Amino acid sequence: MDLEAIQSALREQKLDGWLFYDHHHRDPIAYRILGLSVSLHVTRRWYYLIPADGEPRKLVHRIEAGRLDTLPGTKSAYSSWQELEDQLKTMLAPYQRLAMQYSARNAIMYVSMVDAGTVELLRDFGKTIVSSADLVSHFEAVLSEERIASHYEAQRVIDEVLIEGFREIGRRVRPANGGSAATTEYALVQWLSEALRRGGLVWENAPDVAVNQNTSDSHYAATEEATKPIYEGDFVLIDIWGRVNRPDSIFYDITWTGVVGREPSDRERLVFETVRNARDAAITLVQAAFSSARPVAGWEADDAARAVIREAGFGEWFTHRTGHNIATDIHGSGAHLDNLETHDERQLLPFTCFSVEPGIYLPEFGVRSEIDMITSADQAVVTGMIQRELLRI
Repeated sequence: MDLEAIQSALREQKLDGWLFYDHHHRDPIAYRILGLSVSLHVTRRWYYLIPADGEPRKLVHRIEAGRLDTLPGTKSAYSSWQELEDQLKTMLAPYQRLAMQYSARNAIMYVSMVDAGTVELLRDFGKTIVSSADLVSHFEAVLSEERIASHYEAQRVIDEVLIEGFREIGRRVRPANGGSAATTEYALVQWLSEALRRGGLVWENAPDVAVNQNTSDSHYAATEEATKPIYEGDFVLIDIWGRVNRPDSIFYDITWTGVVGREPSDRERLVFETVRNARDAAITLVQAAFSSARPVAGWEADDAARAVIREAGFGEWFTHRTGHNIATDIHGSGAHLDNLETHDERQLLPFTCFSVEPGIYLPEFGVRSEIDMITSADQAVVTGMIQRELLRI
């Protein structure tokens, strides 16, 4: 935990303090930011207050009095619920505006960890509770040079595996003896997974290989029991992600689409080009903002992509946000490119990573084109391959 940096950020945001609270590991954000071990045995409520100025304060249960001993600050203890409320009220008496892992109307659900009853109690104390979403972005999503380097390590492996995976589809459906064969979505998932493993990567869930109508399901996952064959003439989507197998490494996550053994239809070209143009509109907006030092929020990039798809007449078929933060979790705690599922007002901060992945999901097939971006103080760059046209397999 960087106490000095946290207190500086609190002063910049004109907050009196940041109040962390947990019970039974309900708030993983708190453990990461404070540097607490996730193996702590926590069965009673604890509170940790970092004021904008001065020494932090702890409030713990007497039978778990040592749970926050690795953190700086003075400590108070309670046993009964009445004592808890009295001690908490006293601890917070000098402070009015407190950040917590809370979001009004659950708008940013990724940071909405504090239960409504606790917020009600603090409001009864006369406190103003504000969302810690921007603070969380700053301390969770901003990447070190080492973490950024790990993203590029994963990028180099995955870009190569993806292209080789499409070639493997071609080899399997067009065997050397000239006959017609088939593979399956699940068989390709296994092939890709083994290639990632050989490349030294790990991941959350297996890659996504989908064919024809299954490409219309943006979270499709083939299984050994439920999988479709892949033949000549099919439409294929591969979504693949992973990170280097070491602590604190950053994910890389991309999606490409292609057709097997034929030219794309006019409809397929139109949908792909619309998605590509929507992706590029979001990229351009973010790049222009960073090059001109203009703050840009996640919802703005979503609007830029969504406008292209809407104007092409496919608005109803774009059913998810445009992109997500990427960090040590594939869906990180920073700003998402979203003005559909949430109105994400968090800024896209320098030295953060996120995906740009608009999609159109028609009943007969779906297209998603996904790239990753990393920002610096004055620019935003795409970190890997960019698909410009439908792949011919």
